[in-house]
Amino acid sequence: MTIENPSREEIGEILKTKKRIAVVGLSNNQEKSSYMISKAMQQAGYEIIPVNPTIEDALGVKAYDSLKEIEGHVDIVNVFRRPEHLPAIAKDAVEIGADVFWAQSGIANEEAYEYLKEHGMTVIMDRCIKVEHAITRAR
Repeated sequence: MTIENPSREEIGEILKTKKRIAVVGLSNNQEKSSYMISKAMQQAGYEIIPVNPTIEDALGVKAYDSLKEIEGHVDIVNVFRRPEHLPAIAKDAVEIGADVFWAQSGIANEEAYEYLKEHGMTVIMDRCIKVEHAITRAR
């Protein structure tokens, strides 16, 4: 796979300036990594918007069925879905004009990556947003 993530410095800058995160696949189950990671980011001052058609809410915030339902600008689309779902999510992310597409650790898809890059979006794949936040904060 030819996926190239931004440098740690660029990722640090993204996390300093982009505070509104739509989390695709956010679970309301406190045992799931999507919940734990999103809760940590929410506690660190980020606005978390759950995107999951199977739940009503998560982390005290109303959940949306899709990215297209969210009102206002989305800075980061953070994805907790299997790699085969990334191309469809990438299309929605481009459609809503999000700034950054972020696929969590273990999640990457070359087709989605190429599509997002063609549309000028910043793309981060196979990285944990919480880990990157901790690393860049420690600098």
